[in-house]
Amino acid sequence: MNKNNRKQDALNYHSQGRPGKIEVVPTKPTNSQRDLTMAYSPGVAEPCLKIAENVDDVYKYTAKGNLVAVISNGTAVLGLGNIGPEASKPVMEGKGLLFKIYADIDVFDLEVNAKSVDDFVNIVKALEPTFGGVNLEDISAPTCFEIERRLKAEMKIPVMHDDQHGTAIISGAALMNACEIQGKKLDKIKMVVNGAGAAAVSCSKMYLSLGVKKENLVMFDINGVLSQDRTDLDDIRMEFATDRTDVKTLADAMKNADVFVGLSAGNVVTPDMLKSMAKKPVVFAMANPVPEIDYDLAINAREDIIMATGRSDFPNQVNNVLGFPYIFRGALDVRATAINEEMKIAATHAIAEMAKKPVPEAVNLAYNITNLKFGRDYIIPKPMDQRLITEVSMAVAKAAIDSGVARKVITDWEGYAEELRNRLGTNDKLLRNLTNKAKQNPKRVVFAEADNYKILRSAQIVKDEGIATPILLGNVDTIKKIMRDNDLELDDVQIIDPREGCEHMDEYVDFLFNKRQRRGITLYEAKKLMTDRNYYGASMVQFGRADALISGLTKNYVTTIKPALQIIGTEEGVNRVAGMYMMITPKGPVFFGDTTVNVNPTVQELVDITVLIERSVKRFNIAPRVALLSYSNFGSNEGEIPEKTRETVSILHKNYPDMVVDGDMQANFALNSDLLADNFPFSTLNGKPANTLIFPNLESGNIAYKLLQEIGGAEAVGPILLGLKKPVHVLQLGSSVREIVNMITIAVVNAQAKAHDEKPVGIFEKLIGK
Repeated sequence: MNKNNRKQDALNYHSQGRPGKIEVVPTKPTNSQRDLTMAYSPGVAEPCLKIAENVDDVYKYTAKGNLVAVISNGTAVLGLGNIGPEASKPVMEGKGLLFKIYADIDVFDLEVNAKSVDDFVNIVKALEPTFGGVNLEDISAPTCFEIERRLKAEMKIPVMHDDQHGTAIISGAALMNACEIQGKKLDKIKMVVNGAGAAAVSCSKMYLSLGVKKENLVMFDINGVLSQDRTDLDDIRMEFATDRTDVKTLADAMKNADVFVGLSAGNVVTPDMLKSMAKKPVVFAMANPVPEIDYDLAINAREDIIMATGRSDFPNQVNNVLGFPYIFRGALDVRATAINEEMKIAATHAIAEMAKKPVPEAVNLAYNITNLKFGRDYIIPKPMDQRLITEVSMAVAKAAIDSGVARKVITDWEGYAEELRNRLGTNDKLLRNLTNKAKQNPKRVVFAEADNYKILRSAQIVKDEGIATPILLGNVDTIKKIMRDNDLELDDVQIIDPREGCEHMDEYVDFLFNKRQRRGITLYEAKKLMTDRNYYGASMVQFGRADALISGLTKNYVTTIKPALQIIGTEEGVNRVAGMYMMITPKGPVFFGDTTVNVNPTVQELVDITVLIERSVKRFNIAPRVALLSYSNFGSNEGEIPEKTRETVSILHKNYPDMVVDGDMQANFALNSDLLADNFPFSTLNGKPANTLIFPNLESGNIAYKLLQEIGGAEAVGPILLGLKKPVHVLQLGSSVREIVNMITIAVVNAQAKAHDEKPVGIFEKLIGK
């Protein structure tokens, strides 16, 4: 795409439809006259009076506690310079958008026509009653230093100039990790900082706080090295003036330097400068959009380099979004009166430590990387890592409490972590509970398709997380090659190729032959079938040499489920198996069935499926509210499907009087309790929406869950296979690694329940939830 097209795309993005990038959205109902009288007059008087009696109640009755002001005067906008407050507004709106999507913080962006320190400070101070915090943005140096100093001293809410401290916090974390990888001690390194603006000064102060010695730091501005004999330096920059007389140019300073930090201009560093640095150098070229030296040029100049930039298209992006949303999140949640040094250093350490932990597969997928892990190309987390909101916000909140600037003390840290996760709409509490349960007693899971990267990556994750012990089926050489090519650490995992005449093969063949000899299988055919990995894996589970089987990633559902049915069979009292999906939505989990097994069930089959799924939902400590779906509402239309669902519900009401179930009904009535109550007040589902949807045939169920997954953004966990004697789960064709890991987790919990003979029919018995 050429440059002109990119420019027009950017203009279209901001102008088309509703201009700008943000809007105000009501958080309370406004549908009736009563709602409006509560929202404004006369109902609004009550919280006003409460706040007048106790000003701290403003946090209870208004949005102040989750509202940040992003404020600029437009004097130093990105790389555009002093373009004025109006021209800065798109940037400030963008900053507000980032606050919201990364940390669920509401923002009003304020562009003020105030260039003097006094004018700016007076305006912002006057706004203190409105906001829970202030994010200063794009204010030129040295004015920004004095503005921030005064506001922090004169206001009792958190204030931070992100251009200064955001870069300092993120690059500080990157510096700690880069030096650890390179074997360098912070108090020993020689550092060159090119740039002496707000970010460079704040970064340098952070590095000193982390252990860098001032005498080992040399700083440059546009006029050259900051030296003691310079007469044009203010007090802030004079603090970093060196007394070295052997350094006149940037090239001089780079000789034998361990670390270069660039916050200046593009292409000011040459390959020869890098070659003159000490062994295993660390180079942060953070000028944007053009770094001080091109990434490829730098790594070609030094093979032993660790390189970071401000760009997203290279490894190790130093991006302020790793910090500011979560720093303010933690500060707001404890009603901190300031963002102090202790809080900033806590954020730095939290970000650094997070990079050393296993990376969620969702992050790998987002960046199209197969196995991201701590090392020279991954020294800080990626911005899309959703763990940041818990790791950084909690660290900041704790530091605020410990340093005495918090007005609210958090004691239930697990509850706070859950609250933070829920802010992102990641309503996967149920999945986390499943994972915790699986880790309590990991089981052996056999993978029938281990010659596939996704399967091996999933096996690596569940092994590292302590969820399961993998057993791999497939060609040994192929599996090991995939492991080597993708740097997977599974060398200690058992690998079996059923085609090579494995241990216990005769035992498995005899079992299959004896069980199926009157169903058309000869001994020769049994031997041939047992070389199929699905038959072999199912036999391992049947004989207790594995606890669960996972398959189906590359084969159709019928091909995969048939061996499990022939070897393991259905659970006692179960007439048929069924498939269920758990759809993780912002409003909580909704269970879909049958979505994978029964093509067009009869009335009795639909009864069996409903009973099986209803009992299974209970194992999640969720009270099932079951709706049998149709294109009709309680007889409003005639046809095969409405008649089938009505007859099914009639049988269920008669034979299972404790089951909360109704139908036939359309999906919108099942999920909208107000709509249902207004039109069909007699329904047994009145009061709350249905959470378990039974579809009249496989076609409708399969279409529905895939639409909700792709268009509605719900996470589909499944298909969960119900009704087998032992745990076998068949993956959706082409499942992602995350989906595979979820299924493995469910299989382990299923195996735990089976091992204790937990009844009644269903895959879970005592799932512990909070």
